[in-house]
This record gives sequence, C-alpha cells and structure tokens, in this order.
Amino acid sequence: MSRGFWLMKSEPDAFSWSDLVRDGSTLWDGVRNYQARNHMRAMRVGDHALLYHSISDKAVVGIMEVSAEAQPDPTAASGDWSVVTLVPLQALKAPVTLATLKSDPALTDLPLIRQNRLSVMPLTAAHYDHILHLGGFGRGPNSER
Repeated sequence: MSRGFWLMKSEPDAFSWSDLVRDGSTLWDGVRNYQARNHMRAMRVGDHALLYHSISDKAVVGIMEVSAEAQPDPTAASGDWSVVTLVPLQALKAPVTLATLKSDPALTDLPLIRQNRLSVMPLTAAHYDHILHLGGFGRGPNSER
C-alpha cells in the first residue's frame, strides 16, 4: 500500500515542532472539525505529515510520521472525535512560509491555500515533494521530473 501525505496545522504557542521533538511523540488531539477528523481517520501507520505553524510563523517546519492510527480522542467531553499518534522525523532545513507557498505556481491548488481554516488536510505526493524541495531537500521520489 502506498504512503499517504498530509499537512497538519498547529499554533506554535499551543504545540510546536520543538514540543514534538522534546516529547518524542504526541496524540494529535482537540480537532473539532468533521472534515479534519475524517482526514485523520484516513491516516495509516507510516504516512507522513508536514507540520505547519499557523498564526505567528505561518510556515511548514517539519516532517512527522503517523505511528498509530485513529482512536477516540480522550480530550473530547462529548461527540465522536479522533486522534492519531505522530512522531517527529526531521525538521525542514529551511521553513517554507505561507507567502512562498502562495507564490509558487506548482502549489496553486494546495489545500492550505484553498481551505486555509482546515487544520488537517491531504497532500498529493507531488505537493509533498515540492514543499520538501522548497524546504531544502532534493527532489523526492514522488516528484514529477
């Protein structure tokens, strides 16, 4: 089965890349949007997710991996909400800012630009690789050459 790719947003004052690195893993909890919840339920162990710092930094800063699939959110007082477990893989060599993402012609249909309020969204393999390239990594295996 092929790997899935995702982008997940967090306010760095609430939970940042450095928090994830320090903790070694996290339950991605507190999501209270049905579309974002459904995206998390579609995640599989081994999928990669880019961490986007919203509000202040407005930049993609690191690569995470799903280490456990969706389970009930322990922080939910009511409702049908889910969490996934994520581990840090690697910080980007250079953060990729929202301005860079918006100005890049290869990313015009990026969900972050089209649905900027959604906190969990799927990425195509090509978008994932292109963002990694912008973040200082070479072209990945999913890139269109």
